[in-house]
Amino acid sequence: MIEILKPGPLTTVQDLGRHGYASLGVSTSGAADRGSLRLANRLVGNAEVAAGLELTYGGLSVRFHTLTTIALTGAPCPATLDGRTIAANGPVIVHPGQQLTIGLPTHGLRTYLAVRGGIVVPEVLGSRSTDTLSGIGPAVLAGGTRLPVGSPPSSFPTVDFAPAEPFPEHPTLEILPGPREDWFTLEAMETLYSTAYQVSADSNRIGARLQGPVLKRAVDRELPSEGTALGSLQVPPNGQPVLFLADHPVTGGYPVIAVIADHDLDRAAQLRPGQSVSFRPLSPHRAGRRRRRALLVRPLAAARGREPHTESFPQ
Repeated sequence: MIEILKPGPLTTVQDLGRHGYASLGVSTSGAADRGSLRLANRLVGNAEVAAGLELTYGGLSVRFHTLTTIALTGAPCPATLDGRTIAANGPVIVHPGQQLTIGLPTHGLRTYLAVRGGIVVPEVLGSRSTDTLSGIGPAVLAGGTRLPVGSPPSSFPTVDFAPAEPFPEHPTLEILPGPREDWFTLEAMETLYSTAYQVSADSNRIGARLQGPVLKRAVDRELPSEGTALGSLQVPPNGQPVLFLADHPVTGGYPVIAVIADHDLDRAAQLRPGQSVSFRPLSPHRAGRRRRRALLVRPLAAARGREPHTESFPQ
């Protein structure tokens, strides 16, 4: 059992999401930075799908009521255990009664806390994730909340430290044009490739609103609602793109000019308000045959109202 003392700006329970319900209007949700949650779980010996805590802009304080092992990954934050500094990206043994205090991230936006055994709140539609758009899953965590922890797995962590790549000050994300790039002028696509956009403060787990040059449309008629995919760059009438994140709606009525490549989705989830981001075409060198197929299957499956069969690739 762990007890939430201070939840910070936004702390939720997240696993790898609920799959197969897009046709019912339920998005996958789950950890915004899937690679960081997977790594945190591996560091404490959990299965990668176990639920942990996702902290948006740090600020969490919790007390542990049982002997356990924890790991912090994702956006790096100063962290102390009963006042003693602990390191991220490695397992840390915690004794009953000890208090973990996490500060604000120096880079990135979302930090992950895994607990050996995982957070075992009741599942909803096969997942323990909080979907902030639909309200499905456990409530956003508040002070005084007590979270049950599952039985320790039979396996033990095999590493004591996993180096992580530093977060770039100015990330560049690879994109695949479409499925509605023909609804925009040729200059709009060139603008998207050549100009940096700034992440607005009006961003959340649903999407990151971007501010920059207007992406002009070549087609002005209304677009019937159609399926949307994680990582879509949807462009509303004001010409400012919205980057769909984990809790995005499963349909939308504005054209999608491009989709973020699967291998850059975790980096997209770590964009901070005020940070600038650039885009470039998907590199043929990095896009092997299998990866290109996955990038095509995902938006097509979403457009048809169901989840794709192809999952993300190993990080």
